[in-house]
Amino acid sequence: MKGKGRRNSPQHPKAGTPSPSSWLEGLVISHLGQGLAVETPDGNIILCQTRRRLGDVAVGDRVKWAPSEDGVQGRVEEVLPRSSMLIRPGYAGKLKVVAANLDRVFIVISPSPAPDWLLVDQYLAVCEFRQIPAEIIYNKIDLAEDRDHALAELNDYVRIGYPVHPVSAHKGLGMVELKHALHGHCSIFAGQSGVGKSSLTNTLLPEKNLRTGEISERSGLGRHTTTAATLYNLPEGGYLIDSPGVAVFGLAEIKGQDLAWGYREFQAHIGHCRFNDCRHINDKGCAVREGVENGEIAPARHLRYLKLLDKLAQPDTVWE
Repeated sequence: MKGKGRRNSPQHPKAGTPSPSSWLEGLVISHLGQGLAVETPDGNIILCQTRRRLGDVAVGDRVKWAPSEDGVQGRVEEVLPRSSMLIRPGYAGKLKVVAANLDRVFIVISPSPAPDWLLVDQYLAVCEFRQIPAEIIYNKIDLAEDRDHALAELNDYVRIGYPVHPVSAHKGLGMVELKHALHGHCSIFAGQSGVGKSSLTNTLLPEKNLRTGEISERSGLGRHTTTAATLYNLPEGGYLIDSPGVAVFGLAEIKGQDLAWGYREFQAHIGHCRFNDCRHINDKGCAVREGVENGEIAPARHLRYLKLLDKLAQPDTVWE
C-alpha cells in the first residue's frame, strides 16, 4: 500500500543519436517554458528537452541527459530511480508527479488565517503514504494573541512525533532553528494561502530573484521564463523546492481502505481490529476506536479521519 518511486527505463538510441555511454548526469531544477533546466554536477545549467516516452519529469529528479551537437542544449534520456515523489491530479484525472526525491515536507500554518486542521491531516496522510517525513511550521507566531494556547493546539501532533517549529519570517523569530531543520535535506513547503510560505522562502533565499534570473539566462531563454516549481540551493546546505502552484496536494491516489495508514497513531492498532475490513467508524471490535476511548488517539484526529474518509467516498470530490 505504501507509495514508492519508480524508474523510467532508458530507451535504446536510434542510429545517429548519442549512445548511453555518452550520457551525463544532472538534476532537474526547474520547468521552463520550452523545456527543463538541468544542473550539472559542476554547476552549469543546461536547457533540455525530454523523450515523450519518459512520462513525467519533475523538479528534483536526477536524470541522465545527452548533449546536443553544439553542447549548448540537451535531451533527457533517462530518469534515475526516485527515493520519493509527490503527486497531484492533472488533466482528465491523470496523476502528475510534481516533485521528486524529497526528504521533508514542511506544512505551514499560522494564526491568520486560522489553521485548517483537516487540511493539515490531509497533508500528513499523503506524507505517511509516500513515506516522506513531515514537520509543521507555525509561522507568524508573533501575531498569536496567546502563544502558549496556539502551540497547545499542536500537542496532538507533537505527541505522535511530528516536529513543530514556531517562527516569524517577518520578525526573524525561530529562523535559525528552522534553517537547522532544513540543512542537508531537499524540502518543500505546503499550506493554505496566506500563511506566509512566500515570506519564509524569501527569508531563507535572500538571492532567490537573482538565482531565478540566472537559471533563465544560463539556459539560454532570457529572463523571467520560469513558470512552475524551482529547486534552489539553500545557503546553509540542502535544497528548497519553491512551488506556489504545488502548495496543495490531495488524497486522489489513496483509497478509502488505506486512509487509516496515513494516521501514524492508528497504525499500531489497525492489526488488532476484529475484522480485516474494519473502517474504524462504528465497527464492532475496532481497536482504533478503543485507542480513542482510552486516550491513545486524539478524538479530534479521529473525527477528522472520518471527515476525510467521507470525502474519499464522494465520487465528485476534487482534490486541489
